[in-house]
Amino acid sequence: MAFESLTEKLQNTFKKLTGKGKLNEQNIKEAMREVRFSLLEADVNYKVVKDFIKRVTDRSIGSEILSSLNAGQQVIKIVNEELVELMGGANAKLTWSSSVPTIYMLCGLQGAGKTTMAAKLAGHLIKQGKKPMLVACDIYRPAAIKQLQVVGEKVGATVYEKGTQDPVITAKEAIKEARYWGNDVMIIDTAGRLHVDEQLMQELKNIKEAVRPQEIMLVIDAMTGQDAVNVASSFNEQLGIDGVIITKLDSDTRGGAALSVRAVTGKPIKFVGTGEKLSDIEAFHPDRMASRILGMGDVLTLIEKATQAVDLEEIEKLERAKSPADMTLEDFLDQMQQIKKMGPLQNILGMLPGAGKLKGVEIDDDALKKPEAIIRSMTPAERRRPSILNASRRKRIAMGAGVTVQDVNQLMRQFTQMQSMMKQMSGKRGRRAMRNMKLPF
Repeated sequence: MAFESLTEKLQNTFKKLTGKGKLNEQNIKEAMREVRFSLLEADVNYKVVKDFIKRVTDRSIGSEILSSLNAGQQVIKIVNEELVELMGGANAKLTWSSSVPTIYMLCGLQGAGKTTMAAKLAGHLIKQGKKPMLVACDIYRPAAIKQLQVVGEKVGATVYEKGTQDPVITAKEAIKEARYWGNDVMIIDTAGRLHVDEQLMQELKNIKEAVRPQEIMLVIDAMTGQDAVNVASSFNEQLGIDGVIITKLDSDTRGGAALSVRAVTGKPIKFVGTGEKLSDIEAFHPDRMASRILGMGDVLTLIEKATQAVDLEEIEKLERAKSPADMTLEDFLDQMQQIKKMGPLQNILGMLPGAGKLKGVEIDDDALKKPEAIIRSMTPAERRRPSILNASRRKRIAMGAGVTVQDVNQLMRQFTQMQSMMKQMSGKRGRRAMRNMKLPF
C-alpha cells in the first residue's frame, strides 16, 4: 500500500518525541526536519512540504504545547490535523445535475487507468441505485472501446459506442440515448496521450463545450509521483477540472501525488483506486487517509467494506437457524468468501490500528485458496459433519486438494477455534455487538 515507507519514517520520528516528556523548541525543529525529509522522499511537492512544515512548526512552538506533559501527542495531533487540511479537509462528494442525465467526464494521460476507473465508478454508482451509461470516446487507443464494453458488462453498466466516429458527436448522441433508456448518469471515457498536447486538449474542450458535463474528473496514476501533480496543473489550467481520481494507490508507490495535488490545483480528490478488481474503488476521505499515513488505521473504511461485502440477511438467517455447535465447514467456506469480497488482505490489514508494527509481515492474497480447495474436496456429508473426518478421509481430501494431510489438520484446528469463538459470541450481548459491527464473523 502507498505511504508504507512514509508511515514508518513518521512513526519513528514521533516515537522520539513522545519519549521525551516535555519538549523544547529545538526538539520540535529537529522533528520537523525529519518530517520534511520523509515527505520529500515520498515525492510530495517541495513547495507543499515547505508550507506544511511551517504551519506545523508555528502551531507546535507555542507555550501550551511546550508546557504540556504530553507534548509529543499534541504535536502528532497537529500533524494529523494539518495532513487532513492539506488533502482537502472533508470528503468531496459528487455533485448532481438538476436535469437527467448527470454527466461525468473522465480525462487524463494514456495509461492512467481511465477506462477501468470509468467502470469502477459506474459500479460504485450502481450500488447507490443509479443507472449509469458508459460512453466510449477514446477512438485512438487500440481495443479501448472493446475494453470499455468488457468492464462495463462486468459491473452491469450500459455502454454506448459508435466506433471511430468523431467523439464529440458520439458524446452528444449518447445524451439522447441515455434519456431514452432511462440512464440517469453518463460517464464519458475520453482519449489520452502519452503527454499533454494541444490536440488532446482541444478535443477535450470540444467535448466539454458540446455536452457541458456536471463534473470533469482527472484520472492520475499514483505511480507517476511528482509528474502526476504537473499533469494535474496542466489539465486544470487548460480544461478546468472539478476533481481528481487517483489510481494504483495500492502499489508500493511513495504516494506523494495524493498529498500534493489538492494543494497545487485547489481541486479535491474524489476517489482512489485501491486494487485491480472492479470493486476496488473508495471515496476519498482526507481524515481517514491521514490516519492511515500516521499508522492509526482506518476502521471506518474497513467497516464500510465489511458492510458492503457481508450479506447481513444470510448471517441473521444462519444465526436463527443454528447454534454455534452446529456450524459446519460449509458455513466456514461462506465466511471466507465474504472476506475475499472485502478486497486484498494486505489492504485490509493496513486499515487496522497499529498495523505499522507488523512491518515485514506479508499477507498472501492466495492464503484463502488452500482452505477453500480443501473444503471443496470434501463430500457434502463431510462438510456438514466434520466429526466424521477420520485419517483415511483426510488423506483422500488432501490428495484431491493438492495439499498435505498437515494442511487439512491445520484447517480443522482453525475451524474448531472458530466454533469456540462463536460459542462465546452466542449470548445476547455477543450477537448484538456482532450486528452493530457488521463484520463477517
